[in-house]
Amino acid sequence: MKIKSLVALAGLLLLNANAFSQDTNFWVFLCFGQSNSEGYPGIEEQDKGPVDPRFQMLAAVDFPRQDRKTGNWYPAVPPLCRPNTGLCPTDFFGRTLVSNLPPNIKVGVVNVSVAGCKIELFEKDTFQAYAATAPTWMTNIIKAYDGNPYQHLVDMAKLAQKDGVIKGILLHQGESNSNTNDKEWPNKVKGIYDNLLKDLNLHAQDVPLIVGELVPADQKGACASMNKIIDELPQTIPTAHVVSSTNCLARADHLHFTPAGYRELGKRYAETTLPLLGVKVAEVK
Repeated sequence: MKIKSLVALAGLLLLNANAFSQDTNFWVFLCFGQSNSEGYPGIEEQDKGPVDPRFQMLAAVDFPRQDRKTGNWYPAVPPLCRPNTGLCPTDFFGRTLVSNLPPNIKVGVVNVSVAGCKIELFEKDTFQAYAATAPTWMTNIIKAYDGNPYQHLVDMAKLAQKDGVIKGILLHQGESNSNTNDKEWPNKVKGIYDNLLKDLNLHAQDVPLIVGELVPADQKGACASMNKIIDELPQTIPTAHVVSSTNCLARADHLHFTPAGYRELGKRYAETTLPLLGVKVAEVK
């Protein structure tokens, strides 16, 4: 009986220690998707910093050239996804947040994204069938995430939860599901969102899903027709919010945004999120 009591007491002390170490003023956002979520390779000098130290990134993989180790926090100087990726919407999402939040609030991001992937790659129970058909270059990215990007995102998110509180999930994906204008895409996203909430013990009302449109029609976006389906996502997920990409500048491939386009889209992600955090959009800097 005494042994059971001691075990229970030890467990309670450990729980309290973990709760004490979590900073409720450290707001974490999970990010996933495909190549625009990664960030197109190449970072302009103006985007290299300095970055407010209140904006942090958790390295989801090792970054040898940047001297970053998996599972540790670092100042959010791009790249934020993997060593060879570039500027992405998450960069100016975080920079805009910290410039509009009280000085005692820190922002952290966890980015697990895979260029070229369909949304199916993040489906918890069936991703293997899709991954088995992936080209070699995509398979190498998947391997960087221990062969399972969804589970890797969850594992990194659990590490992040030891330090802060998850306040939202950012998604930018859809290009690879646009060939058939996949009308099941909203339901697939809902399944992934629901699994993340369950696996991380989160509640939808506390963790909105912020989803960006693809390169738009005004930029001759190759997948712009998919935006109509993305725009309907809140009908399937009431806590989803869509970020317009209208007038966000695109590259010549009509698939990826330019650095200026990423800056603007990232700012819009923040402008969509800030009211959900209690900050008026009119005040956004």
